[in-house]
Amino acid sequence: MSRSYTVIWSETAYADLLGIIEYIARDSPAAAEKTVKSIKSKSASLYLSPQRGRIVPELQDQGITHYRELIIDPWRLMYRITDNTVFVLSVLDARQNVEDILLNRLTK
Repeated sequence: MSRSYTVIWSETAYADLLGIIEYIARDSPAAAEKTVKSIKSKSASLYLSPQRGRIVPELQDQGITHYRELIIDPWRLMYRITDNTVFVLSVLDARQNVEDILLNRLTK
């Protein structure tokens, strides 16, 4: 029997997702709906297999290996696994400098 996890989205991750959807919806509500469905669908796989995501390369370069991500092109869904829980921490645009975004968030 496979192990299942509880997936909890942080306020920051929800705000990221909402910002993405609002931005896309300005030009195309249909594309926004498609994007949210894609992100939610692929993030649902974390319930059964959170280890499938890769370690965040920018953090791994700094010796930080407990954060993972799913690539949902062009988005990066970052999360951390703790015991039986997966905490979704952010949804970032992969076309932006992730190091700058994370540094900005951590220094606020």
